Formats: sequence, C-alpha cells, structure tokens
Amino acid sequence: MADFDDDAPDAVSFDDALYAQNVPLVTPKVTGEQKNMRLDKFLAAAFPRFSRNQMIRMIAAGAVVCDGDPARALSPDGKVKAGDSFTITPPDATPAGPEPEDIPLDILYEDSDLLVVNKPAGLVVHPGAGNPRGTLVNALLAHCKDSLSGIGGVKRPGIVHRIDKDTSGILVAAKNDFAHTRLARQFAEHTIERIYQAFVWGYVRNTTGLVVGNIGRSPADRQKMAIVRSGGKSATTHYERLAVFGAGVASRIQCMLETGRTHQIRVHMASIGHSLVGDPVYGVVPKGAPDFAKYFPRQALHAGYLGFIHPRTGEKVAFSAPLPDDMRELLDRLEDL
Repeated sequence: MADFDDDAPDAVSFDDALYAQNVPLVTPKVTGEQKNMRLDKFLAAAFPRFSRNQMIRMIAAGAVVCDGDPARALSPDGKVKAGDSFTITPPDATPAGPEPEDIPLDILYEDSDLLVVNKPAGLVVHPGAGNPRGTLVNALLAHCKDSLSGIGGVKRPGIVHRIDKDTSGILVAAKNDFAHTRLARQFAEHTIERIYQAFVWGYVRNTTGLVVGNIGRSPADRQKMAIVRSGGKSATTHYERLAVFGAGVASRIQCMLETGRTHQIRVHMASIGHSLVGDPVYGVVPKGAPDFAKYFPRQALHAGYLGFIHPRTGEKVAFSAPLPDDMRELLDRLEDL
C-alpha cells in the first residue's frame, strides 16, 4: 500500500491526516494513463486505506467533489478525465452498532494507540448473525470507551484483523485512526509476523514445508473455503514440524503466515492430508485416533506470536502467548501415547 503525499494548501498529506473526519483529502490530477478509469477505482487507488465500497458510499453521500467542476454530478462508475482532481471530505463517524459489555480481557499490552489481547477460544471477534452480543468488539467498546478508531465514516471498534471463533490467541486492536491506518497497511503489505501453534492428524514427514494455493469459497459447499483453481485470494503458509506422537497418529506443528486468508491454515493443512485435530469442518480423523483427541472440542489452533512495527514509535514489537489450558492438556496426553 503506497504512501500518498498531498501538497495542496487546503488539504493535508496522507501521513499527517490519516483520513481524519472532516479533513479534506485532495487527489493528484488524473494522468493520461488514468483517464477513463471508474471514479471509485481512481479514488481507492489514490487513498488505498479506503475500499472501493467505502468510496462508493462517500460518492453517494456527496462527500466527493470534482475540483475543476464542483457542480459536476459524480457517480461511482463515471469515467474520470485527464486533469481532473477530486476533494474528499470523510463524513463524521456514525455510532457503531454493538453495545459495550463488561467482558474480561486478557490484555498483553496497552498504550494510547493500541492494545494486544490474548483471545480465548469460543469468543467471537465481531458481532454477526447469531452472535449479536458477547464478542470481542463488545468487550473492546467497554474497555476503550470513546478511544477506538473511526476511519471512513463508521466507528469501527479498532479491529484490524480477525481469528476464528474457536481459534485462541493474539490480536492487535487500534485505539485511534492513526494506529489503525498504519497497522492495516502492514497487514496489507504482509509485513506482520504471525506464528500459530497447531496439532494435526497424521505423521508430518517433512520437518519444514510450504503450502501455496489460492483460497476462495468452495464450489462444492459455499459454507466452506477451499483451494481454488481460479479466483480466490493468494495464500502462502510455511510450516515446521515440532513433534510426532504415538505411531504417527498426530503431529505438532507451527505455521507462519505470509497472508491471512479465511481459514487459511485449516484449509492448507487439510489440503496436504494433515487436517487440524478437532476441526469440525475440514477435519478427517484417522483410524485408531484416541478418543481424547478425536473428540477435542475445537480446532487445535493457537495464534501464539504476533510481531509488527509500532505505528507511533516505528520500533519492532512482538508478543507471545503460551498454549491455552485445553491445548496444553491435549499435548500432555499426546506425549503419553
């Protein structure tokens, strides 16, 4: 995601403004190569932190004007002309839907810009259908009160990335737009370090390995993700075998992600014949698997390490969280095989 420095006198630069509400953002002039681009695509390219959908909403709300012709009617699919420039005034953030809830948080680190939490298995990150309350977002709203980020006209409660409900481990949340923008850029550029601990079925023969494959909705089951031949999003997972248990009934691995796609580790490991212990969606339990592992109540996956550049100080920071009690007990029993 590239920086964009705006030198117009009535606007502010990308790095200084960080998309603050009610601060005009001025695009560079449309070049000859860019003419006839859709307006929403041109704006999203000029200000990469905004998605095209956000740009479409702001165009519809009248928050975008053409500087050369302020009265010109704009539509997302309208074509830009060479020499055009546009001013965007992001609207005030609207209240987030979730309500604050006093839910205990295991906070590994906190300052005025961000906090790092160790999420337990079973805690949903975002409210959604079937989970309107009792989520990490509700807990963050209560803990941080009014200090969470509100980029793009919606008070988003600081969530920069997610992990599955039944995956435990480390998440970073932004407390202001400054931190949110810079953290999101690191995730988009794949410079965040993420290492997961997992238990998988079978004997993982290679001490290290790499799985590469685009991940998208399964054509056979739209409720599942899969490695797809066309479309999807590129995904790369590095893994390292840490231990093998019993007669190869299961292995302990750690995975390092270059990308962060939905169900990435679960799909990639299943694709090479080593689905996660306890995975109810992608798991294939081998014959002879001990009951304590066969009936492990969730995917045995823990986000144990997160490293990134602190958005304020520019220094590398890293956090780790040990295996939770259920995975520690699983490890103890596997070691007894």
